[in-house]
Amino acid sequence: MITVIGVRFRTAGKIYYFDPAGRKIKIGDRVIVETARGIEYGYVVLGNREVEDSKVVPPLKAVIRMATPEDEAVEKRNKEKEKEAFRICQEKIKKHNLEMKLIDAEYTFDNNKVLFYFTADGRIDFRELVKDLASVFKTRIELRQVGVRDETKIMGGIGICGRALCCHSYLSEFIPVSIKMAKEQNLSLNPTKISGVCGRLMCCLKNEEETYEVLNSRLPNPGDYVTTNDGLKGEVQSVNVLRQLVKVVVTVDRDEKEIREYKSDQLKFKPRKKKGKGGKEKERETSESELKKLEALEKKEGKSKLDDN
Repeated sequence: MITVIGVRFRTAGKIYYFDPAGRKIKIGDRVIVETARGIEYGYVVLGNREVEDSKVVPPLKAVIRMATPEDEAVEKRNKEKEKEAFRICQEKIKKHNLEMKLIDAEYTFDNNKVLFYFTADGRIDFRELVKDLASVFKTRIELRQVGVRDETKIMGGIGICGRALCCHSYLSEFIPVSIKMAKEQNLSLNPTKISGVCGRLMCCLKNEEETYEVLNSRLPNPGDYVTTNDGLKGEVQSVNVLRQLVKVVVTVDRDEKEIREYKSDQLKFKPRKKKGKGGKEKERETSESELKKLEALEKKEGKSKLDDN
């Protein structure tokens, strides 16, 4: 076991471990640390704690010092300079007629480098742009192309639920999301209803996946034949996953049928097979092609993307 602290450098960013170097550091403290990008100013999200050696990526660097009022003033000035850098970079992009969308500008704490994040449909030749920016800022320039999910994480926004986006507020890393999760939760496969602001499947589909898998494993599928606790046999018409209720079309007399509702534990049926870990039904990272296939399928069936069903 080794004692570490967890530090973030941006909102909902990845948590990095550092050696507290004998200090008692608590959540909310500001620290100055050395990273691969140079000296950085970060805020502590995990206080002193012991973790297994296997969870630490060597070499574990020590905290240089606790942030001073002077350090906080430098960080504040850097944030102001980033706004000006963003404006200048936008002008240079327009000057060079580059098809790229600037997302964010970021100074390292020691002003050794300026990073610009952008999105683009393909590869961009920005060599002349880098030279132009270097002549203005007189420091190292790095342009980093990011995807649509990263763009949304940086920009932030409000989701369909009315709350701040998960990726911008608390998710430190993106989780794999697949169409299978939406099917498991009996959600509409309409792309406009299961896609987030970024245009990809919503990250929150993962939140209830495990619960739905457990609940669904206790229920038969619509169309399955079951035997009820009162000795009747019938076909499952529909299921209510959360209430664990099943509507069954049972034959009361020879030709008379009626729909009755039973609790799942009042039925006998062949249980669903449990999914193995990382085996036959390994989740695939959602992609634009999946959503395009869904859209094409809807058009083929003559359905509107805005259909409320």
